[in-house]
Amino acid sequence: MTAPNVRLSAPEPEFGGTPAHLRLLALTPGLAVEVMTRLLDRLPAYHALPPEQLRGEITRQVERGIRAFVDVLRTGQLPGEDELDRIRESSARRADEGVPLESVVGAYHLGAQLCAARLLAEASPADLPDIATAQDRLLGWLRAVSCAVATGYVQERQAALGDEQVARQALLSRLLEGGDPRTAADRAGIRLPARYVVLSLAIGPHPDEARPGVNRSVVARRKLRRLRAELERRHPDGVPLAALADDGGTILLPSDAFERDVLTALVERLARACGAPLVVGATTAAPSAVADAVQLATEVRQIADATGRGPGLHLLDDVLLAHQLSRPGPARDALAAILAPLTDRPELLETLRTFLSCGLDRRRTAARLLVHPNTVDYRLRRTAALTGLDTVRGPDLLTLHAALTAHETSTAHATTRKDHDEGRR
Repeated sequence: MTAPNVRLSAPEPEFGGTPAHLRLLALTPGLAVEVMTRLLDRLPAYHALPPEQLRGEITRQVERGIRAFVDVLRTGQLPGEDELDRIRESSARRADEGVPLESVVGAYHLGAQLCAARLLAEASPADLPDIATAQDRLLGWLRAVSCAVATGYVQERQAALGDEQVARQALLSRLLEGGDPRTAADRAGIRLPARYVVLSLAIGPHPDEARPGVNRSVVARRKLRRLRAELERRHPDGVPLAALADDGGTILLPSDAFERDVLTALVERLARACGAPLVVGATTAAPSAVADAVQLATEVRQIADATGRGPGLHLLDDVLLAHQLSRPGPARDALAAILAPLTDRPELLETLRTFLSCGLDRRRTAARLLVHPNTVDYRLRRTAALTGLDTVRGPDLLTLHAALTAHETSTAHATTRKDHDEGRR
């Protein structure tokens, strides 16, 4: 950027023996009207501004901009800090009004284009050196003005986004606490939906996080940023609210409908965007019931993960029996205790888990575990000897299913509780 008050070139350009700035100054009133006409014709964003503002403030800004360029033509010096501050303040107001940045910058370029056209209309071939001087001063003025416009606009948007984010997080906190969210929603400028779709996410690692020499925290931040961007882009029905870390969190989607196919597609897009597997538990709730819904969605996700259902979307209907078996109480503890003899034999637990998930097919189990089918048979016999339950007997098989579910969910609950307690400390 060229510094203010730096002389761009000298002497002042003249067309037909008349100083260029005098020619342009005489044209300023009519030129301002023409700029406004072209502004509304070519930059539709300005149509959204009130007519009174267009006739008043915006027209004055246009005329003042032309006069500022007249001074640059006359003196060969770029606008001073006072003039640049005025431009920054004007640009900040346009940002607050929602006028796109390209329209704000475009307005100055449109004015400069018309000024140049009027000056060149008075020039002759003999004025070529002066044309070059005028062009040099015009480009210098545009550089200074464009930088001031961008600075004012971006600073205002950053401040507004900061305030907006704080208000959104206050609303999210209120919803998660279970209180009345209406006041927080009003402050955030968000209309509360009839219901929220509540998602509890576990975000797996991106492949780059395991690469030697790669900064894991940078990869994790990029992963999370891409997920957030896809979430904002793909949910036009309202404002999503999210509390996310690089390993997961909670998302609230405003929606009056709970369609599994739509949610499944969304989860798949989010996973592709962040490049990591997602295990997601989902439910729906009115705003006043979001706190309980988050707990339920988290339980569904944890159960789906613990029982080996893998990445993707999981609803309560998918884990009904497992969810019931996971409820704390003497029955769950007794079921989990059945597998206590296998605690020190992780290969037996893994074989039992795989055998059940493979539909009792020993060859599929062996292929998944990369062992011989005879090894599967041996491990299942050892499991039967240690627990007293045999996978070839129907009643025992049902009990083993329940015991494994109770074991997995109680272990997951204990791990979650430990992480929560450590986080509080």
